[in-house]
Amino acid sequence: MRKILTDFELKDPRNCLMFWVGLKTGARAQEILNIQRSDLNPYDESIFIRGLKNSNDREIPIHSAIFERLHRFAEQQGGHQVFPITYPRLYQIWEMYRPVPKKFHSLRHTFAIELYRKTKDLRLVQVALGHRNIANTMVYADYVYSQQELRKLIL
Repeated sequence: MRKILTDFELKDPRNCLMFWVGLKTGARAQEILNIQRSDLNPYDESIFIRGLKNSNDREIPIHSAIFERLHRFAEQQGGHQVFPITYPRLYQIWEMYRPVPKKFHSLRHTFAIELYRKTKDLRLVQVALGHRNIANTMVYADYVYSQQELRKLIL
């Protein structure tokens, strides 16, 4: 996915930015569509994400290069929304870009797994995803742990 986004980010900046935000923040599709220009914090290079599905709101720092592109793009938008498209349209775009037949939500899972692998901090993953209950976050620790153990035993 990263290769696809890098290849197309100049030709299709809006859509690539949406996918980068998903991959780098763990935000759900609708959470990304709900991002307002005022949710971008240039001082901290972070994005305020309003939680859905009874999850917590959170502020997620994002890589400088992506934040700069996102901030520039948002400033060019006429309204308050950074990505003024509908959920069905986002899903149509996702189906054109996705390298394998997975849902947009897989970007959230990728973010969580990578964050847990880097930090081994389940509480941090919980906060980053906005989970109210740590039990929802445990799946990522279980996945990483089982994959690492299988690798040790099989390879």
